[in-house]
Amino acid sequence: MSNIAFDALSMAASVASGQTSARALLESCISRIEATDASVNAFTEKTLSRAFAEADAVDIGRANGQALGPLAGVPYAVKNLFDIDGVVTLAGSTINRNHAAATADAFLVQQMKSAGAVLVGALNMDEYAYGFTTENTHYGPCHNPHDLSRIAGGSSGGSGAAVAAGQVPITLGSDTNGSIRVPASLCGVWGLKPTFGRLSRRGTYPFVYSIDHLGPIASSLKGLALTYDALQSPDPLDAGCHALSIQQVMPIADQGIEGLRVGVLGGYFHDHASPAAREVVALAAKTLGAKEEVIWPDAALARSAAFIITASEGGSLHLNDLRTRADEFEPLSVDRFMAGALQPADWTIKAHRVRRMYRDKVNELFKHWDILLTPATPCSAPVIGTEWLDINGSQQPARAAMGLLTQPISFAGCPVVAAPMWPTQTGGLPIGVQVIAAPWREDLAFRAAKVLERAGVAHIKTACLA
Repeated sequence: MSNIAFDALSMAASVASGQTSARALLESCISRIEATDASVNAFTEKTLSRAFAEADAVDIGRANGQALGPLAGVPYAVKNLFDIDGVVTLAGSTINRNHAAATADAFLVQQMKSAGAVLVGALNMDEYAYGFTTENTHYGPCHNPHDLSRIAGGSSGGSGAAVAAGQVPITLGSDTNGSIRVPASLCGVWGLKPTFGRLSRRGTYPFVYSIDHLGPIASSLKGLALTYDALQSPDPLDAGCHALSIQQVMPIADQGIEGLRVGVLGGYFHDHASPAAREVVALAAKTLGAKEEVIWPDAALARSAAFIITASEGGSLHLNDLRTRADEFEPLSVDRFMAGALQPADWTIKAHRVRRMYRDKVNELFKHWDILLTPATPCSAPVIGTEWLDINGSQQPARAAMGLLTQPISFAGCPVVAAPMWPTQTGGLPIGVQVIAAPWREDLAFRAAKVLERAGVAHIKTACLA
């Protein structure tokens, strides 16, 4: 096992070739989880009986000469808002513990199973996905594997930390305002927020239906691409899935950046980035030959509108429980849910109008640019419990500020590859770069990210935990 890279593609190839078995991969994965998760706290549920059954099915299939899926034998885990057959979908809460267990897998979990991947469990998150830090009061905070005193990001914190800790090479998460890109950035792993509507959300616990995205986190760019390809499928039973065709990005075309128009976001995005965050985006820009500064339209306005819609839809979804069980909610977010439930409907209607106009402006921008770059977080991971951050002399509330640079992008629905990079100013902590493309052009984001990986400026560092 020691000579198999911590990478989905390498693992699947080793199983397909007979170099190792799916069961052996799983046993190694479980050993790593047992050795590290007391410190990291990424997992809230382990599905080991299912995992061994899935691994053994892969090994039997190979022994019988059956064709194997592209992820055959690869261990993975999912944020605990994905339905897992026979498991209660917690969504980071204690209120949901009283719900009935799911009677079927989420659509994307079904896709992973069809690809041969082996599900080992469910992962820690901010309650009901409302947060950027995974400082979950009910299940304990998720710790950053690169410095256990620091946050892993959120709301998919367990998804980022499990990959960074070397527990599993693939996880699935959700991203409404930055919840894949923030933990990918702070944990130093690869993440993908696809185009809004690209992947089915059927069988997942919602946060903000009109903005929610689902996507993968991975230990390598090829693993990210392989997983994205496996997840894609039109889903006529999900009215929010607008993808009518599949766009394969694996193998990633080795075309370099020739012909791509690459710019760097300035203005709002420069102003809200720390010197370390500016350092990594400057290195990415140099690597991709980007020299021009680009102004993203109405970024601050879009973030405000996203906050209004987030609070309104989130508050409405949980209104009955807020009325009768408010004391059982996450203390760090219950006030925001309540405030959202009390917002005038007129605010939400106007915010949706802003979004329509905003997306038109963003789409116009991509007539002139193919790829745009900006940091994924304004800084590296703060210490757990941090209340305020100083961003270039501006005091920002720490938990909300982690989404300063992601929220305007997801509000437009654009696909983003979060590329892990390592500034010199953070004592070894990562900060990711968002590689942004026009809606439905994930292929361009992967193509540019591949150049960053090939140049050695974007890569992961598996944390050295006991």
